[in-house]
Amino acid sequence: MKNVILFLWMVCTSVSAQELDLQQAKIIFDLPVHCIEMEFPNKMGQVLGSTEDLKRPLELRPIFYGCFDWHSSVHGYWSIMKLLKNFPDLDSDGSVRAILRKNITPDNVAVEASFFEDYNNTAFERTYGWAWFFQLQNELYTWKDEDAQHWYKAFKPLAEMLVTKYEEYLPKLYYPIRTGQHDNSAFGLSLAIDYARIVGDQAFEAIIIEHARRLYQADAGCNLAFEPGGNDFLSPCLEEALLMSKVLNQEEYQLWLKKFLPALFDPLLALAPGRVSDRTDGHLVHLDGLNFSRATCLYGISQKLPALRHLRIIADNHLTYSINNLANDDYMGSHWLGTFALYALMKR
Repeated sequence: MKNVILFLWMVCTSVSAQELDLQQAKIIFDLPVHCIEMEFPNKMGQVLGSTEDLKRPLELRPIFYGCFDWHSSVHGYWSIMKLLKNFPDLDSDGSVRAILRKNITPDNVAVEASFFEDYNNTAFERTYGWAWFFQLQNELYTWKDEDAQHWYKAFKPLAEMLVTKYEEYLPKLYYPIRTGQHDNSAFGLSLAIDYARIVGDQAFEAIIIEHARRLYQADAGCNLAFEPGGNDFLSPCLEEALLMSKVLNQEEYQLWLKKFLPALFDPLLALAPGRVSDRTDGHLVHLDGLNFSRATCLYGISQKLPALRHLRIIADNHLTYSINNLANDDYMGSHWLGTFALYALMKR
């Protein structure tokens, strides 16, 4: 009886239609616009090889120097591109487009790429930042806009470098990284396979499929009861389940998922959103991101297996729980959470 009451409560309190409208788009759009040229505070994440490496973020990364760290800057650019494509009136005076034109140049891309060639930083942003960069390229590739096509071509050398790095790295990855943070292997592979398919890189797609099967196909019994960790923004179980929904056909996937995450087949599954106690704490606020990324995963899984429609209710609850925290949030959350909310909304 308790489970039935909980399920009915979930149905009644879930989002009836959490669609992205202009007002919500403006809130999300303003977050990266505010920070893509905000150089400090900045978490560099680099290894210093000598005193010559002591340079300010703008010198080392003339495009992705804002929004606190490299990957947040990258997915901030993705958010801007995605929203400009769908809501062009957000930049009615052209001021944001002017910033993008100024920053995204072949010369600046060459400086960005050179950082990845430095001996001390060859694994920089592996694979989380790489994956978000691929997502940015996806958006530019599919946007039939003169500027977007110019930016896509400018970024192409960096994209090709990161594909090569990924292809070299995967055979050496004997075991998947199953964390709830940046280095989660399944999250990176999930965004990377989307990129490979959108731009038509069949060789890269085949390598991702090969290694995803190698790393994950024998998995079973993932326990959601162990999640979340106190500063997770990804669900190890659900990120893996989402990736494999893109790798396996529907029949294979249903059989695999029943072994890997049988709890998802229970229509009375109770999965509460992550609670944030302090949104000024850069680690604790990760749990708002977890709510968005869980929603993304649950939407994707239910699209692959439509009979699991109860997962959409859980996803909606997670999305609703955290989305109202975006406006006027502390910078520790605002510099990145808008992207995760947008990504979930676009997958809904």
